[in-house]
Amino acid sequence: MSEPHRIPPGEPDRAAASVLWQEYAAAHPEAVAACPEHTVERFGDSEALADELLELVLAGGKRATSALVADFVAEGEQLPRVGSHWVACDGRGTPRVVLRSTELRIGTIDTADTAFARDEGEDDLTLESWRREHRRYWTRTCAARGESWTEDQEIVLERFTVVWPPEHADPR
Repeated sequence: MSEPHRIPPGEPDRAAASVLWQEYAAAHPEAVAACPEHTVERFGDSEALADELLELVLAGGKRATSALVADFVAEGEQLPRVGSHWVACDGRGTPRVVLRSTELRIGTIDTADTAFARDEGEDDLTLESWRREHRRYWTRTCAARGESWTEDQEIVLERFTVVWPPEHADPR
């Protein structure tokens, strides 16, 4: 996915994300009270990739994601914690769903296992393709920041559930 015609994802529509968040908070005040912080984000580094990965979430096949710890540092963000929420946007920045972190682990590319690769729901669901595609992705995104990616960099391995809106929410 290193094609030169990549369209950067749109900036998140924070006003619309706030509305989606408030709807979720009104419906699930206990979950928000237990962990009130949330972020507004999207998957990937292009409009097309953000849309592709969000569609996997909406179809139910993607319930995990991974990001470099360095990405959080570069964006001035704290690492997520179990119970934290994020509003996931599509490639144009339109908020679509609220996700809640259910499991977090920090490791390296070599510590991801077959179950995690399957839960990310991408490519052919194998660990081999997960590692191949994530190497490509992190090499590309680090290079865009003027950095080099190495196999010993820390990665946040996160599992999540879809909690809002009701038509997309995972069964409780």
